[in-house]
Amino acid sequence: MTLRELKIGKSAKIISVGGEGALRQHFLDMGVIPGAELTVIKYAPMGDPLEIEIQGYRLTLRLAEAEQIEIEEIAELSKETTNKSELDKNDPVKKKTVHPGLGETGIYHPKGSGNPLPDRTTLTFALVGNQNSGKTTLFNQLTGSKQHVGNFPGVTVDRKDGEIRGYKNTLITDLPGIYSMSPYTSEEIVSRNHVLNEKPTAIINIVDATNVERNLYLTMQLLEMDVPTVVALNMMDELKGNGGVVDINRMEEMLGTPVVPIAAAKNEGVDELITHALHIAKYQEKPLEQDFCSKDDNGGIVHKCLHTVMNLIADNADKAGLPLRFTASKVVEGDALIIDKLALDDNEKEAIEHIVSHMEKETGLDRSAAIADMRFKYIRKVCQSCVTKPKESKEQIRSNKIDRILTGKYTAIPMFILIMGLVFVLTFNVIGAWLQGILEEAIGALQGIVGNAMQAGGVNAVLQGLVVKGIFEGVGSVLSFLPIIVVLFFFLSLMEDSGYIARVAFVMDKLLRKIGLSGRSIVPLLIGFGCTVPAVMSTRTLPSERDRKMTIVLTPFMSCTAKLPIYAFFVNAFFPGKGGLIITALYVWGIVIGIFNAYISKKTVFKGEPVPFVMELPNYRLPSPRSVMQLLWEKSKDFIQRAFSVIFIATIVVWLLSNFDLHFNLVADSKESILAFIAGIIAPVFAPLGLGDWRICTSLISGFIAKESVVSVLGVLFVDGVEKSLSTVTAITLLVFSLLYTPCVAAIAAIKRELGKKWAIAVVLWQCAVAWIVAFAVRLVALLIIR
Repeated sequence: MTLRELKIGKSAKIISVGGEGALRQHFLDMGVIPGAELTVIKYAPMGDPLEIEIQGYRLTLRLAEAEQIEIEEIAELSKETTNKSELDKNDPVKKKTVHPGLGETGIYHPKGSGNPLPDRTTLTFALVGNQNSGKTTLFNQLTGSKQHVGNFPGVTVDRKDGEIRGYKNTLITDLPGIYSMSPYTSEEIVSRNHVLNEKPTAIINIVDATNVERNLYLTMQLLEMDVPTVVALNMMDELKGNGGVVDINRMEEMLGTPVVPIAAAKNEGVDELITHALHIAKYQEKPLEQDFCSKDDNGGIVHKCLHTVMNLIADNADKAGLPLRFTASKVVEGDALIIDKLALDDNEKEAIEHIVSHMEKETGLDRSAAIADMRFKYIRKVCQSCVTKPKESKEQIRSNKIDRILTGKYTAIPMFILIMGLVFVLTFNVIGAWLQGILEEAIGALQGIVGNAMQAGGVNAVLQGLVVKGIFEGVGSVLSFLPIIVVLFFFLSLMEDSGYIARVAFVMDKLLRKIGLSGRSIVPLLIGFGCTVPAVMSTRTLPSERDRKMTIVLTPFMSCTAKLPIYAFFVNAFFPGKGGLIITALYVWGIVIGIFNAYISKKTVFKGEPVPFVMELPNYRLPSPRSVMQLLWEKSKDFIQRAFSVIFIATIVVWLLSNFDLHFNLVADSKESILAFIAGIIAPVFAPLGLGDWRICTSLISGFIAKESVVSVLGVLFVDGVEKSLSTVTAITLLVFSLLYTPCVAAIAAIKRELGKKWAIAVVLWQCAVAWIVAFAVRLVALLIIR
């Protein structure tokens, strides 16, 4: 039978894993290998995908992939798979073990170079780990506030670099979260190439102590790279709180590298981790050479194959600057990226194929499965010797209870709509609106004080107009929307940090697949409600180039927070008391138009099927107050910087252009200004929409610089007030057009960086065209309804 046929709660043993290419390799690296035991946990509310428990963690995959996994149903899981605490109580080795405190280490004796690096050498560290292992939290603890964002050379994947707090001449790089060093996604290629090509002084490998089996797969590959490495065993507080134990001494001995238990979220053990990391980097203490192959069973065959290949490629690996053990395992797997770097001749390639074919015949496993099986056998050996797991953690029990509602068959989608609706109501009608009112009053009072002071001081009337009417009404009106943006980001960060966003992807996968996307695309799309720029950048986690491009093109249809000032301004002016309803309707309308565009794209530009849905569902956790506050501070700072840079400049430029004519004479009527002349050129395009007024055209042009400036420019140009100058139908049309037309220049720059100039130009033209057509249709309907 296949995995697709296995019922909920039933267990099975994997017989074979079908498929081919990078996806199959990814499954093997995730522990979906012949001989592994699994249990079906649940199906998504729409019946696809499904969630299984394997290798001590939970993985989601679609029914199409499950159908390619042949299984044999078993009555119960073996002791090796369960490894629960009651099975270990009588183990004499574990009874002797006393768990070290956080930050304490064991008996590790490293293999050092003997000569320390010169004192002023910059020690570079690569922070590598699985997703959901606490990597970002650890990075923030290691660097404090001394961090900045950079880019990988040649590959557009953002990384964070920072100096370790308190230590000069150090640089730690936070690499993308990855599961293995096999090239399934662009992020995994980047992380692997960083270690191979940029050659960091040392590696800090963060491992989730509550999920050791899955995390150690990456650790084993890192140890094969022959770079000084320290393992940071994170979330030890959670493991110990559930009755789990780790024999640190034994784990260090079996891995051949220092292991430091920490709790990054509580900043416990981090100082000791820093000490060990600096030491191994300074003295170049590399992992002890460990032979992870078992010399009995199938491992003996794999052992012979690996070591024969190592002897065969030793010179080539040395010339290419590649670590021998890691390179040999990749050659056996058939990794084309590594094989190309070795520049093997035809005889060497033929010899390797003969060796690998012999191994496959003897083990009954293909090359990739054999290497994965070898690694997981050693991981099980390490876990059985070093780790006593609790029966079921409090976090897992809690997650199961919450998931009954948030991923339940009949409750998942209603709960998602309810949660998002609650977020919007609290943001736009309650908390955000209340804070906005306070800030508006403060800005208004300051404007009055400054205006009176300038008048009393006899300041030139033109300068008074620039400061009071231009800067205060322009920048001030935008700045007053800061509370709404901060509140929305607060709720989005809570959902992301808690693990709920991953569940949304699980629930929505089948629905998104109908428009040609994967459930994983829901994450960039949801981030798009905050800001298009990080949403576009977050698509790098998608392993399919097709899905990436399609998601990027769709993301600008998700209404970003920069458009909130426009919505709030018109709602307050024309539809008081109905803010939550109308703004929610605008968001929904943007989603509907986006879905329609995705459907058209699927049939034309992006033909084909979405990428397979392979994702881990982490336990629900309380978001870290520090990380949430840091995110809010970053978003607030970014918004304020834009308000006092781009929008500030745009406001001054617009004020000057609207108050001077082509001969730079001060005008009494803005109709005679430079701005009126420029806007008049494009006004005929907007005339059928009822937006042909040059002042409206000007505000829309400024919106390309920054969406928030639409409001500020309207405030400057409509002296008598927008609500007195525009009709309700025009306000509705302008709202719809603002919802859909081209994203800001920063978002277009991000799209250009990801997809190139042609795609960026195409996005601008296509969105403007869609916005014009939809706004025209809405205007016609509004004219029929509103008399």
